[in-house]
Amino acid sequence: MTLARILSALERVGERLPVVFPIHPRTRARLAEFGLADRVRAASPRLRLTEPLGYLDFLRLMSGARLVLTDSGGLQEETTALNIPCLTLRENTERPITVTMGTNRVVGTDEERIVVAAAESLDVRRDSVPPLWDGQAADRILNALLEATPGSAR
Repeated sequence: MTLARILSALERVGERLPVVFPIHPRTRARLAEFGLADRVRAASPRLRLTEPLGYLDFLRLMSGARLVLTDSGGLQEETTALNIPCLTLRENTERPITVTMGTNRVVGTDEERIVVAAAESLDVRRDSVPPLWDGQAADRILNALLEATPGSAR
């Protein structure tokens, strides 16, 4: 079962560093449904489940992380912008630039692949943020609009 494999991988990664898991209510329900909730409690404190976080709280948590494991496309991009290594727990990604830049690895849901990739990611620090991901998009857009507007004052 996919959830059990991912949980096993998180437990093993948790042997090396604390794992914080802001858990979606549906995922929490699946843990109970599949009899995995007690297992998660037993893995504490290295595997810490939290309630879902608001965006700013989640961003703060993520920005201090050494590694992020996710199935979210948005988080793949945000970890790339923050230069935080990311492992995507899916077989593909709709955000290939994150893989090209080397900040994201698509590892699927195989326990061993996740654990090996996590260890490799923790042992290497990358400085790979895509060109133009510098937080200056609004300024570039404004300048482009001003240049395209006849008679605009600069």
